[in-house]
Amino acid sequence: MKKLFVLGMGLCVALAFTSCKSSESAYKKAYEKAKQQELAEATVAQQEAPAATVVAAPVATAPATPVAVGTVREERVQLVSGQGLKAYSVVCGSFGVKANADGLKAKLDRDGYNAMVVYTADKNMYRVIVSSFDSREDAARARDNFKAKYSNNAEFQKSWLLYAR
Repeated sequence: MKKLFVLGMGLCVALAFTSCKSSESAYKKAYEKAKQQELAEATVAQQEAPAATVVAAPVATAPATPVAVGTVREERVQLVSGQGLKAYSVVCGSFGVKANADGLKAKLDRDGYNAMVVYTADKNMYRVIVSSFDSREDAARARDNFKAKYSNNAEFQKSWLLYAR
């Protein structure tokens, strides 16, 4: 009786392991099939779409409107990395850890900016500066352009002006 029970359990275990296949391959196959179908639909849609005609509209130049400068924070800063710090700067990030500030600076440098990192000892913060100007109006215009370029980035929408003393 005991031998029969052990033999039956061994058979059940062997059956259990051989009947289970990895579900990962089934998911992978379904994903690949859906991806191929999506690509095929996109190709068909491109072939069926008529060529668009581009008509140039006359460009009306708007009169120069004054830039809303907003508030400017005044802080005593020390340049940590980068070059070209002037009186008014556009700050797009503030960090307590220098490595985080350096990471954002590297990203902005890859995007074509001449970013800088400055340190504010009073607040123990590293500020990431996108651009720096001699005039307050130029800095405000650059801030607005920066916000418009990164309109989908909520953190960059908080960019502000810094007056470095």
